[in-house]
Amino acid sequence: MTTREEALAFGLSFPDTYREAPFHDPNWQLVRYKKNKKAFLWTYERDGYINLNVKVDPEWRDFWRNVYDSVIPGYHQNKEHWNTIILDGSIPEKEIRQMITESYDRFSHKTHL
Repeated sequence: MTTREEALAFGLSFPDTYREAPFHDPNWQLVRYKKNKKAFLWTYERDGYINLNVKVDPEWRDFWRNVYDSVIPGYHQNKEHWNTIILDGSIPEKEIRQMITESYDRFSHKTHL
């Protein structure tokens, strides 16, 4: 996964989700869970790369940050509960999908296979 479109398409593949650009800035595209309107996937370009912000279980937060240099504390969000994934090609797609799925699950309390 290297593009915003791929990330958004994956986020929108979960049940009861929708896309929104709430800041009147097309750089920021979010995927929200319909039932509570919470964003579980934030996408934006920064420093020439697409970035994804995902909510994480604090128990896993440091694991992802330690395994991948391109996973950093959440940009413009609570550093304890959010990670930023920089799509620079260094993280396997399977791992990116897992992090997005975990973020969705934190808001929906469902499992997406």
